[in-house]
Amino acid sequence: MFAIVRTGGKQYRVAAGDKIAVEKLAGEAGDTITLGDILLAGEGDTVADASAITVSAEIIAQAKSEKVIVFKKRRRHNYRRKNGHRQQLTLLRILSVA
Repeated sequence: MFAIVRTGGKQYRVAAGDKIAVEKLAGEAGDTITLGDILLAGEGDTVADASAITVSAEIIAQAKSEKVIVFKKRRRHNYRRKNGHRQQLTLLRILSVA
């Protein structure tokens, strides 16, 4: 069975045993959480009632994504700014979709 869940403003298609990286969620490694915003659920090509589905996941780790360089420049004005950003992530293992 699969489900489409929304967390952190993004949507993920998950099934039992999948590993996904989502925006930072509260919790420590080893904690079990329930993903609440379920948009769609189904098995194969049939669609099930999403309101009756629960998705539970285990937090594997809290991590950071790769660095994104932000470079701003205005031509002929001697204006250059270089900045970097690393997004906080939570790595999840989907335990069950039921």
